[in-house]
Amino acid sequence: MPDPILLWNEIALEANRVSHTNGQGEQAGPPLSARALAIVHLAMYDAYAGVVNNPVNLPRYIPNPPSPAAGASPDFAIAGAAHQALSTLFPSQKPTFDIVLAVAGDPSSTSHQFGVAVAQAILADREHDPGVGSMGYQPSLDRGRHRPDPDNIVQGFHGPDYGRLSKGFGISQRFELAKPPFDDAEYVAALRQVRGKGIKPELMGTLPDQIDPRTADESAIGLFWAYDGAFQIGTPPRLYNQIIRRIAMTRSPGASTTPNSVAENARLFAFVNVAMADAGILSWDQKYIHDFWRPVLGVREHDKSMGPVGPQAASVISDDCDPQWLPLGAQSTNRSVKNFTPPFPAYPSGHATFGAAAFHITRLFFGEGGTYKGGDLGDDSLCDGLDFVSDELNGASTDNAGTVRPRHRRNFPNGLWEMIEENGRSRVYLGVHWVFDAFVLDKNGDPDLAREDDDGNPYGGVPLGLLTAEDIFTFGGGKAPKKSTVPPRPDPTAPPKRRAATFASKYP
Repeated sequence: MPDPILLWNEIALEANRVSHTNGQGEQAGPPLSARALAIVHLAMYDAYAGVVNNPVNLPRYIPNPPSPAAGASPDFAIAGAAHQALSTLFPSQKPTFDIVLAVAGDPSSTSHQFGVAVAQAILADREHDPGVGSMGYQPSLDRGRHRPDPDNIVQGFHGPDYGRLSKGFGISQRFELAKPPFDDAEYVAALRQVRGKGIKPELMGTLPDQIDPRTADESAIGLFWAYDGAFQIGTPPRLYNQIIRRIAMTRSPGASTTPNSVAENARLFAFVNVAMADAGILSWDQKYIHDFWRPVLGVREHDKSMGPVGPQAASVISDDCDPQWLPLGAQSTNRSVKNFTPPFPAYPSGHATFGAAAFHITRLFFGEGGTYKGGDLGDDSLCDGLDFVSDELNGASTDNAGTVRPRHRRNFPNGLWEMIEENGRSRVYLGVHWVFDAFVLDKNGDPDLAREDDDGNPYGGVPLGLLTAEDIFTFGGGKAPKKSTVPPRPDPTAPPKRRAATFASKYP
């Protein structure tokens, strides 16, 4: 029988894809996608741990219901938990889940009923989570603040209170970020970079000679990592799970050629998806605290005579301003509609935070690549011998003009660390993020993860994701996610300024 964790993980990832395709709007968008996957995988982990009943090595996330009598089937408990969680989260897809259950489960068994009860307990624990509606959010008209994409003016606002009103999944604290660079030399350098690297293809001829345009490889990188809630594709948490599945199927901790056991996969995918759920909460919290504009506004309105409250008049605008600039955009793959800029603030990048959290907690699980807190981050060997195909470049998906994209196999010789960096940079190549939304750069153009503000807060989504991963892994004792006690943030206007991390003296 196949590994039940991998089986139901595949079904959950398919549910994510279908939910962005069938028009039902179930768990749509990155934060809710990550939340749903965390609930499913926590239910599967707790069902498995409850049947095995080894609390030292497999501690339960929620202690109730009590473990069943000896002799229960872990596979049937996992099936019951996964089916119940998925059917609740994606009710329109229940007939599909029923078909899988008929082959992989036994609804008449006490093991199945235990799994159902576990899933119900996890779902009940998250029943008061907020949605991602606009909830009366009103954008600021001030320079540098987020407003709708001028090329999609009715897009609305996604999740303005989601991060603030959500409690944690597996974190022991909330992490704060430094303010992004703005109207200084570092900001202008980032503006010039995204102006060239992220421009809409048909506008390439408008770039000044001193602005470097996007290369073919950068275009491929932008597309590879996109997954912008696309039709027939889904969201970034699906892509990151797809990648980690490949690793789990080829190696296990301490053994480079032996696939993970069921117990190891139960732990790994619970860690990965809890890390992304908390990454979604923390990044959305920070997004609406900093409320920073996207490049589509920043490039078009760079001159201070521009914008709804332009503070200055000008007879000649700045050469770094292009009022007609548009990005390549988040991809409307498999649909004949315009590409777009996502409907939420830029800083920090959700892609960068999700990817760093998922990939780094995988590195921690396998004991490779060092730590951010320890100042010894480095490459890893987790992708050795593997290559990956993104659904954005699979030889079947089409761009928004209906042209089939080629199939592209991509490898990562430096492992998941290389993925973390490339995933962060990819959003610049679509023109929807500034580079500092992922990380600030040193004088050589490399990520400067050591830099902090005077309060000890780092810059960008990659450090936020690394902190999230290490916090969850440590808080859970390296065994499995531990239930967070972090409540919603009480006051969005007064985020605490505590030294959540002080790593500059350690990081080389």
